[in-house]
Amino acid sequence: MKIAFEKSELVRFGHCDPAGIVFYPRYFEMLNAVVEDWFNEGLGVDYAVLLGQRRVGMPTVRFEVDFKRISRMGDVLVQRIRVQKLGRTSLILNVDFEGPDGPRVSFVQVLVCTSLETHQPIPFPEDLRAALELCIDDSNE
Repeated sequence: MKIAFEKSELVRFGHCDPAGIVFYPRYFEMLNAVVEDWFNEGLGVDYAVLLGQRRVGMPTVRFEVDFKRISRMGDVLVQRIRVQKLGRTSLILNVDFEGPDGPRVSFVQVLVCTSLETHQPIPFPEDLRAALELCIDDSNE
């Protein structure tokens, strides 16, 4: 799968627990932030406008996660998003956070496009679908 979006995240004091390592729920906060950044910076779809004015939600309906190594304050994690599958109303992402010594945490995340009025699945808006389609690796088909 091709990389759809990549950025770096500094592990901060607030990410860590008393043991001095990233407290695992903070990884989920980092994941949410990088997905928002991907929408804004990578897909060119303003996430706040999508949810606010357009009333289109992108809730997570499923997670798989593998914690591979610990991360400490001061580490820089490279975050990479790949699109595993794009459906009519849902999207499967593979998101990896990697440190200089290798993988730290890997996620499989399923997002569903919904109406924030009805909370029912809806097809992706045309502009979002077009941007998402550019992230799919056609070389394996």
